[in-house]
Amino acid sequence: MSTNAPLHHSGPASVAVTALSYAWPDGTGVFDGLQVAFGPGRTGLIGVNGAGKSTLLKLISGELTPAEGTVRVSGEIGYLPQTITLDTTLRVDEALGIAGTRAALHAIEAGDVREENFSAVGDDWDVEERAEAMLGELGLGHVDLDRTIGEVSGGESVLLRLAALLLRRPDVLLLDEPTNNLDLYARQRLYAAVEAWPGVLILVSHDRELLERVDQIADLRGGEVTWYGGSYSAYEEALAAEQDAAERLVRVAESDLKKQKRELADAQVKLARRKRYGQKMWDTKREPKIVMGERKRAAQVSAGKHRIMHEGKLTEARERLDEAVEAVRDDDEIRVDLPRTAVPQGRSVLTLRGLRLAYGARVDGEFELRGPERIALVGRNGAGKTTLLRTISGELAAVEGEATAHVPLRFLPQRLDVLDEELSVAENVARFAPDATNNRIRARLARFLFKGARADQPAATLSGGERFRATLAALLLAEPAPQLLMLDEPTNNLDMASVRQLTSALESYEGALIVASHDLPFLRSIGVTRWLELDGTLRDVPAP
Repeated sequence: MSTNAPLHHSGPASVAVTALSYAWPDGTGVFDGLQVAFGPGRTGLIGVNGAGKSTLLKLISGELTPAEGTVRVSGEIGYLPQTITLDTTLRVDEALGIAGTRAALHAIEAGDVREENFSAVGDDWDVEERAEAMLGELGLGHVDLDRTIGEVSGGESVLLRLAALLLRRPDVLLLDEPTNNLDLYARQRLYAAVEAWPGVLILVSHDRELLERVDQIADLRGGEVTWYGGSYSAYEEALAAEQDAAERLVRVAESDLKKQKRELADAQVKLARRKRYGQKMWDTKREPKIVMGERKRAAQVSAGKHRIMHEGKLTEARERLDEAVEAVRDDDEIRVDLPRTAVPQGRSVLTLRGLRLAYGARVDGEFELRGPERIALVGRNGAGKTTLLRTISGELAAVEGEATAHVPLRFLPQRLDVLDEELSVAENVARFAPDATNNRIRARLARFLFKGARADQPAATLSGGERFRATLAALLLAEPAPQLLMLDEPTNNLDMASVRQLTSALESYEGALIVASHDLPFLRSIGVTRWLELDGTLRDVPAP
């Protein structure tokens, strides 16, 4: 029996998941007997892509039904999913869920004193003021309640959905990757809303700055949750200490396994010697037959006991090593050597002259990128960052002016639609490097963590993190080697492990880099040398 219905309660809000099991329609298991509880406070729910974070939020919200087990929620739930689709014809007050109350309020103000109007308003006489104040807190003070959703940007629609939840004042708030597609300004508003949240908050995010604002971290791994107190930084420190201890245990277990193997081998040598001696005594008949027979039986029993004892110790040593290895996380990092991507200091890489883009943004005068500069391209949603990158890459034509790349370039779009779904990872890379041998491609793919049979996986079967690595490999291993690499929101939907892998890959890249992103910790980690803001026009700005 399972339930997701809110329970009437007088105490604090909470979520209790008991013996929960769930599998996808194809039979792939996600959870098997999961036990976890969330109480008051802000919890950051983290884990690698595919661990089941979004699935758990959907099970808690009631959007999915578990195969077994129960989900009990004490209080009302508010849920902000990762993918939000709002009807563009809806008015803002309808999206906020206050249209009926607002209409009744206006009717009363106009003199219509029917009972149904007062029932619709209830105690919510200040609904408009609260809605406008909430919109103001989220940076949407310019959005009129009578406007339609089609008139606001994608990032603003996310904040509108959040505003609707906050106006309802739910006891339990579930947020799934809420900062995806939000610009820096909108993110700051969301951070403030999260910090002020008074109830139960369960937050799935790869946004490090957001995770620094939680009270505890719940690490979902292998279908189980491990708890860490404090923010993401505290989690990293605790995990590093755990991993150091786990690696020490592996070394101890490896040493013990070698010792047990030696002792078993020594015991087998000694037993073989005894056997040969006993056989010699038997052959020469130096003792009575009955005495020699008894000795032989005793030797066999003793040998059997010794063998069982040493084999048992060896088995236990192997089990201890397996347990120790299991505790050490697979933190493989991408390690690439890309000398042909190097750009000499001062060399002209990109020139933009009098550029006017398809949707209105422009680059006044002449802009030049020289040498291995690392540029962060920032700006509000809708400012034209993606349009600029697509124009530089040649995907879009400029309305006026020109964009000239003086070196080979590659562009990694947000959509990650570079791969051919029907081809394997190795075959996709071969498309970009047609003259490279199969052995060369596979040797280089191994550095992107596609080793052996993994390189033969069809692109259509890749997880989000694998797809990103495969796309990055295809671009970086392309021939000619790219000396200008452009990335558009590369950390969206990547788990923390994949972000670390991307950072390590970019550390090895020696060419020029342009990254459009709202993820400030990531931008700082890749050694940005120049910050550009697109806000109508392109201009240099100080590092934020």
